[in-house]
Amino acid sequence: MAERVEIPDSAKGATTRNPWIVGILSVVTLGIYIPFWWYFVNREMADLGRARNSAELGDSPVKSVLAITLGALVIVPAIISTVTTFKRVQAAQRLAGQAPISGWLGLVLFIVISPALYAYMQSGLNGVWETLRSAPLEPAP
Repeated sequence: MAERVEIPDSAKGATTRNPWIVGILSVVTLGIYIPFWWYFVNREMADLGRARNSAELGDSPVKSVLAITLGALVIVPAIISTVTTFKRVQAAQRLAGQAPISGWLGLVLFIVISPALYAYMQSGLNGVWETLRSAPLEPAP
């Protein structure tokens, strides 16, 4: 079940989502769910980055969505957006004091079964949001 988590200095907050549901919805909706999910996770990470004064969590979720939708026609922008969003998840985990998800496992999941990659990324973000819920992060200097 999705639960809201407040991000300091952000009116919108973040949402913990069931990773299985993310993977299943990406298949059942024939991929239509993914741009929406992509936007929301990138926006949540950007909000966290602004709260922590960190530029490594991105600043434009719309560009990320455009890269995986329209940019997929050229292939390269979609791959770059996937890699950078994965790195943002890892950076968010580091900011929350967690061990980051494995990049090699992410690559294998991307090549073999992409819905599993989305579920894996969501599970990493859920850890960040749970950490934020239990012990709110102090704004970075």
